[in-house]
Amino acid sequence: MFYPIDQPQPTPGVKQAKAHVILNAAQSRRLVAKGAVSSPIVQNAYHNGMIIIARGITNAYVSEEFFNISIENKTNQTAGFVGEGATNATSTPPPCTWHVIEKGKVLEDADSNVEVARFKKGDVVIKGANAIDHTGLTGTYASSLKTGTMGAMWPFVTSRGAEFIIPVGLEKMVPCVMTASQNTGIYHFDYTMGLPAKIVILPDAKAITEIEAMAILFGVRAYHVGSGGIAGSEGSVHLTLEGDRDKVEAAFELVQQRRPLLNLDP
Repeated sequence: MFYPIDQPQPTPGVKQAKAHVILNAAQSRRLVAKGAVSSPIVQNAYHNGMIIIARGITNAYVSEEFFNISIENKTNQTAGFVGEGATNATSTPPPCTWHVIEKGKVLEDADSNVEVARFKKGDVVIKGANAIDHTGLTGTYASSLKTGTMGAMWPFVTSRGAEFIIPVGLEKMVPCVMTASQNTGIYHFDYTMGLPAKIVILPDAKAITEIEAMAILFGVRAYHVGSGGIAGSEGSVHLTLEGDRDKVEAAFELVQQRRPLLNLDP
């Protein structure tokens, strides 16, 4: 499901504006990370409970937002990745090991597989995804015979009323995550480009895409209107933003990467 948001409405008497933005994959990851960290569910867990940040490239951006740090080699922050046309896995330690937070403080040298056993209602696991569909259902690749992060975390999270928050860019939109799950698996394939993997469905998880992030961060409406491109815009997500002019301008400024704001008012 998508993270629940109140669709931002125009403020009476305030001039409205619209903007068209193109986000490459890195910009989308930064945006959804900011949205996840700022979301009320995550903020409540940050101040009052526990948060586990799973490994992942998008979650490297989440860690940067939480701790105001820079993770130079974000690829090593993930356990698995898709690169150079193949599914693969990293074998090096993650550059950032701050991944368990309790009441606003990092638990040094924490083992998330141990700490998750202390979860209660309202605690949060932040996890990336490899697929999302129009219903908000998300899925993640797993090459581990024990289903990786989901196999370790899901029994504790789902039974105790804790939360999975999934920051995921719309570049990962697929027609149907259920179909993707039914047609993947470690032993499913005769041939594979890289590690064989299963799309594991994340039921009950709350997805934060660029649309939810724009509402959470700026109070603007966002619509996914296009995708793709060339010359560095491969995999890009195209959004239309609408709302109060000052809010739209603030959102536009965040994503425009030093390009001048183009005012198209007559």
